Amino acid sequence: MKKFFELVELRTKVASVIPFFIGTVYAVFRFQEFHVYNFGLMFLSLLSFDMATTAINNYYDYHKAVKTKGYGYEVHNAIVKHKMQPSRVLSLIIALLLIAIGAGIMLVIQSGLLVLLLGGLSFAVGILYSFGPIPISRMPLGEIFSGLFMGFVIIFVSTYIHVGDALASLTLQGGVVSLNVQLLEVVLIFLISTPAILCIANIMLANNICDMDEDIENKRYTLPIYIGKSNALLLFKLMYYASYADLIVLYFLGVNPLILLLVLCTVIPVHKNVMRFAEQPTKRLTFSLAVKNFVLSNVARIVALGIAVLLM
Repeated sequence: MKKFFELVELRTKVASVIPFFIGTVYAVFRFQEFHVYNFGLMFLSLLSFDMATTAINNYYDYHKAVKTKGYGYEVHNAIVKHKMQPSRVLSLIIALLLIAIGAGIMLVIQSGLLVLLLGGLSFAVGILYSFGPIPISRMPLGEIFSGLFMGFVIIFVSTYIHVGDALASLTLQGGVVSLNVQLLEVVLIFLISTPAILCIANIMLANNICDMDEDIENKRYTLPIYIGKSNALLLFKLMYYASYADLIVLYFLGVNPLILLLVLCTVIPVHKNVMRFAEQPTKRLTFSLAVKNFVLSNVARIVALGIAVLLM
């Protein structure tokens, strides 16, 4: 189990699980809707697919690595560290994908074609993120794709499976596809998702900043390599502060309840972590601070919104 958890990097699954819970609590708060069966199916599909894509990423890096000594390669790639058989890793990836697809199909049956469209698109991006001639993770687009799909799409779908047509509907009848969108509600969900989008993008950005030397050796041309380390660190800081500005905007729009402003208190430890990372951006010492910032600010939002639900 220890090898499995390292291969799928279980500790990083908070980046998909936390947005899932944000969308769920938001559905209860704004629409007073919750469907436990849909909740369970999406959780199983989401977690299985997230683990599969991480395993694919490690599998792909194992086969494509040019520099196999130094930079901690022997430690941070679980396949190398534990001398795993690539064929067994591939079998495990296929099993996780089958679980994710099976639960996803059941969710589509329960919730409709829009889940199929968004889920299928998410599956495609998840696979292309780590696999193919030029994976997204090896391009300067990783932060955008990870932020939007793990931040916005997960929150949107985890809200939609509870409220359905109150957000949008996709129907196929007589060869005609019809999409109806409650535009205001979708825009509000995007604004609700903005802190998660930015913090998840920052996890990827921090990872790429730490790996700049190794990525150059292995021909991975990520965003920090294009814009330089100083600009990447500046962007890293600004995205956190923008996520807090979003909370204030949502309060004045009447979407966030007053209690959510308590989340602003987390800006103090988040700022300290940002400064520590900027001083010494390394995988071993400070990368985990980006994950901690994401968990701290977004779990605080879940708790505050949960309290607001109880006070309704």
